[in-house]
Amino acid sequence: MAAIIALLLPFFGLILIGYIAARITRQPAEALGWMNTFIIYAALPALFFKLVSRTPIEDLARIDFIATDIAATYLVYAVLFLIAWLRRNSFGDSTIQAFAGAYGNIGYMGPGLALLAFGEAAAVPVALIVCFENAMHFIVAPAMMAVAGGDKRPPTQVAFEVVRKVALHPFILSTALGFLVAASGLEPPLAFQRLVDYLAQAAAPCALFAMGVTLALRPLKRVPVEIGYLSLVKLVLLPATVYLVLSAAGSFDPVWVYSAVLLAGLPTATNVFVISQQYGIWQERASATVLITTALSVLTLPVLLYLITGGFLPPDLFP
Repeated sequence: MAAIIALLLPFFGLILIGYIAARITRQPAEALGWMNTFIIYAALPALFFKLVSRTPIEDLARIDFIATDIAATYLVYAVLFLIAWLRRNSFGDSTIQAFAGAYGNIGYMGPGLALLAFGEAAAVPVALIVCFENAMHFIVAPAMMAVAGGDKRPPTQVAFEVVRKVALHPFILSTALGFLVAASGLEPPLAFQRLVDYLAQAAAPCALFAMGVTLALRPLKRVPVEIGYLSLVKLVLLPATVYLVLSAAGSFDPVWVYSAVLLAGLPTATNVFVISQQYGIWQERASATVLITTALSVLTLPVLLYLITGGFLPPDLFP
């Protein structure tokens, strides 16, 4: 357990440093704009390209793995949506609540944490999960909000915007380019590889620092009554579901299973607040969910990693 805590401390330490820095300097939210641009358009895409391009192409073609992972995630999403709907929430509110319990901070926290915990073998499953899950969320969110009436644009315009966002997102483009390089067997120039390495090394520190700043700029104003079961689902039941479904679906590499479980156990993504803000629905409560699940994950992630590294979660639970 001491080794696990030592592994997690730098991650939460960077978030805490960002949080404290934002509290002390009191910079406006707009001051974070260029750092977010660097993270989303340069550092994280470089990391995903690096991970994918150096992987054998046969490992990148595991559609069965990513389909199973997404199925498990959206099984939880559907249950949460139904619970919110039965509690007489609006369609839009139910959509955001379901995302709060099923959309983890896989982009900012996932790659660095999984690589530290499981080594380079976690590179491919992490890259696949981050890209394909984000793509699904980019598709499902506007589709659900269009049904809810939160998006007043014509359906064709909404569909075009969804396709554009998915096709041109830096994560998707960098991963696709990595696929092409891996399939072709080409060796990029040394200078280009060094540039990619420099950017990739900056991804985790910058992303975690920015996450801390973002949390500080969204103070806790209202604790939703739903936070109890949403936190339980996000931090405990979602990783348990992903583990059970992957174990039952087939014989996946243990590191792939554990990487998916670890990413499923991450706190609610800040993108959930972004979606709520975009449509003007459940905003304060979405912000509170991000903050509270992040704080609670300080306790739940060490336990999850202990269960994984201690052999309590065999990858072939259903041989």
